[in-house]
Parts: sequence; structure tokens; C-alpha cells
Amino acid sequence: MTATLLAIEGLTKAYPGVVANDAVSFSVAPGEVHALLGENGAGKSTLVKMIYGLVRPDAGAMLFNGQPFAPATPHAARAAGVAMVFQHFSLFEALNVAENVALGMENPPKMGQLAARIREVSEAYGLPLDPGRLVGDLSAGERQRVEIIRCLLQDPKLLIMDEPTSVLTPQEVEILFGTLRKLQSEGTAILYISHKLEEIRALCDGATILRLGKVVATCDPRQESARSMAEMMVGSTLHTPTRETKEAGKVVLSLRGLSMPSTTPFGTSLKSVKLFVHEGEVLGIGGVAGNGQDELLAALSGEVTTGPASVILNGESVGHLGPNARRKLGLLAAPEERLGHAAAPDMTLTENALMTGAIREDLVDRGLLRWGKAREFAEKIIAGFDVRTPGPGNAARSLSGGNLQKFVIGREILQRPTCLVVNQPTWGVDASAAAAIRQALLDLAAEGCAVVVISQDLDELMEISDRFAALNEGRLTPPRAALGLTAEEIGQMMGGAHDLEAAHG
Repeated sequence: MTATLLAIEGLTKAYPGVVANDAVSFSVAPGEVHALLGENGAGKSTLVKMIYGLVRPDAGAMLFNGQPFAPATPHAARAAGVAMVFQHFSLFEALNVAENVALGMENPPKMGQLAARIREVSEAYGLPLDPGRLVGDLSAGERQRVEIIRCLLQDPKLLIMDEPTSVLTPQEVEILFGTLRKLQSEGTAILYISHKLEEIRALCDGATILRLGKVVATCDPRQESARSMAEMMVGSTLHTPTRETKEAGKVVLSLRGLSMPSTTPFGTSLKSVKLFVHEGEVLGIGGVAGNGQDELLAALSGEVTTGPASVILNGESVGHLGPNARRKLGLLAAPEERLGHAAAPDMTLTENALMTGAIREDLVDRGLLRWGKAREFAEKIIAGFDVRTPGPGNAARSLSGGNLQKFVIGREILQRPTCLVVNQPTWGVDASAAAAIRQALLDLAAEGCAVVVISQDLDELMEISDRFAALNEGRLTPPRAALGLTAEEIGQMMGGAHDLEAAHG
């Protein structure tokens, strides 16, 4: 790996109030898997967007295969040999795999030829796909395969991957890594963004670490620990979440055999879900994406109402109540999708703070919005959860994904809920911010709140949960004490084994 495929020299990009990239320089060799690390807001996304032609740099230069490289559009980047798999998939659920792949190609062949090519390439790289299947029927891992195969059909020299394993099971991660190693052996360079530092250690040959838009370190991840890389990213010692051990209190939230049809054609219906959560307890709910997580949060938050007796909060039937009425009673929720569901993209942080905090933070007086108080609430969230933004007047979409996540979670925690339900609380968040969010959830439980954490990150759930249950095809396994659960038992629960509780007394 002596030659250089991509060389970046002094790349700079500024936006109003923030320098996203400040004279960034690094290089990637053919066949190298190179990690791009940094906290949320460190400048990683802006940097790869410049490489992929989505953003124009203010200063600096790039060389690709020894030639000046300044793609004005993604089309130009793809023509040069750069492909990118984004963190958020861009697929149409009502179209099949081949049709989705064709939409991403400049000159797609006839559908029969394309289907044969998809089968050939997907099987060659260990990611088998049926080109005729509807995307809406695919799991999250299979959808990612569609995105990857779409890129591989371009025969890229450089493949950029942004948080590629955030929606994958451990088994799917191993399959993906096998594919990436095969690409590497064929000379394809891979620029890899991830907050999962053990993955970086297992996969990557080199790493460039960004902090506040600048390169602060480079390293060989194989020679580092996950903790040492995290501390390079944040520039300080990493905090390890701690918890108080105490007896759980009364039952705060319970579901009594909740069944609910999915509201979308490709969703998952809930089937006789039973659970209870105590005061001061963290109940962790795991499962592969698409097994009813969104539907469960909607049923608990009140976005979808059910029979009155199906959801019980502090002994009161609330299944028929909407989100605002449940908020008033202390049941708060933070959904998985940050932009568009948890936050309105074009609204300011003050406006987004007002939308869920109006009732509990007393931000409305006789029908009039109390903007000064709403701004103070937004500022309190920004300060308390280290949200990197010029101020509360900035739009939600201007924040990096991780910083918006910190804002959304902080907004709910600071409203002092009796019961908090969160879905994917640290998705796409760096190690330091993830530790801070987990600590905030543990602190909330220590104050007596009943906390339900829905997550695909099993390490996270084992770290913070008192009891663990798994969702599989809309069914919830009986919760079990998290302490002492083995990986095999967790895998069985995620696979839908509902009789483990009986087997273990």
C-alpha cells in the first residue's frame, strides 16, 4: 500500500457560525480500509460530502489517482470511481430490489440483464439478494445490501461507508466485514466512518481523527484500544457510566396483552405484548430492526391509541389518550427517527423545544406562546447535554446527527418524566456523547423514573438495563434479569424464544 489513491490537502469548509473543516489533510492508499473518527460535529460528514461532490470546499485541494479532483456533483464523483453508502438509506419501499438499483445508475441495462448482474455480484461478495423482492419486505440488513450492491455495480476505486453497522445484527456485521475484506483484497480503498471503535480495531488499517474540524491525530487502530481512540477523539479521559444499586419501587407502566395492527404496509403488528416497568428501573428491549420497535414506541407514546385498559400508567388507563395527555401525566417518549419525527428539520431548536415541552415546562400562557421561556429551555438543553450549535435560533437540520440526538434526548429528560420511553437513544452518537446519554438515563432512573430503552445496541442494553426483553415479529419475550445473561441466551431471545423465562424459573 505504497501508492496513494486519494490525497486531501488543506481542505476547508465554513458555514455561518462554525468551521466544519479546518485545513484537513490525509491520504488513503489503494486497498486500505481507513477510518475517519471524531465526535459528533467534528466534521466527518462535511468532509466525505466534499469527496462525494455534495459540498464544495472553500479552500484546499484533492488528488484522486494522482489527478486534480474537484467533483461538482455526485455524478462526477461516481464517474471518477467514488461510491458512497449513506447512513440513511435512499430506497423506495414499493419498488423491488432491481428497480431501486436501476434508479441509482446512470445508464441501467434492461431489467432482466440487471437482475442477473445483481444476483451474480451479490453472491460473489457474500451478500445474496433476490432482485425481484419488494424493498418494503426486506430487513434493515438486507436493505443495506441493496445500497452496497448498487455501489459495487459501479466498480468503485473508493467506497465511502457512513455508520454501516448501526442497523445490523452481530451476524450481519461479520458478513459485511467479509465483503469489505474481499473488496480490500481486490484493491478497493474504503473510507469508513463509525462510532463502534471495536469494529474499527478489527477492520481498519489506519485512522484519521478529527476534533472541531481539525485533524488532531492519526493512528493504527490495531495498535490502540477502543478507549484510547475515544480519548483521542474527545481530548480528555472518557467517562464510564456508573449506576446506583437499589430496590425497584412500585409498577409505573404496564401493558396488558397489547395487540395492535401496523399502521403502514411494511410495518410489524404487535401481538399480545405484556410488560411492566418499576419506579427506578431500566427495562431494555432488544431486537433486530423492523420487529415492532417503532410500533411499540407509538403505542406507548400515544401516537397510536389503543383500548383504554391496554396501557396502564400509575394505575390509570391511558391507552385511549394521545401524546399530549400522556405527557401531562408524565409519560414521555423519544422516537428513533431524529429528523422529521423527533424534531422538525426546518424549525429552530427553540421551536423544537416548545413542541414537546409546552405542557410540562409551562411554555404557553392562556393560549400565548412564551418564547422567552422556550428559548431558556432550549439553552438549558444545549448547555446540559453539550449540544454543539451556535445557538437555539439554529434550525434542527443544521446540527450533526449526534448533536441533534443529544438535543432530543435532553429535551425529554429535563422535563422530569415519571416514565420515559426512548428508541435508539445513542444511534450514530460518538463514544463520549453515548456515555453521557447513558449516564443521564441511569441518573433519571436513580431519581425514581421508570425508563424503557429500545435499542439494537446489545452492549448498551447490557450496560444500563436491570431487566432485558427482546422483540421478534411483534412479540415480546418475558423480561429477564440482565445481569448474567449470556450472548447465547440473548441470541435465542432475539430469535423469538419465548419460553426461556419458564426454563430459568
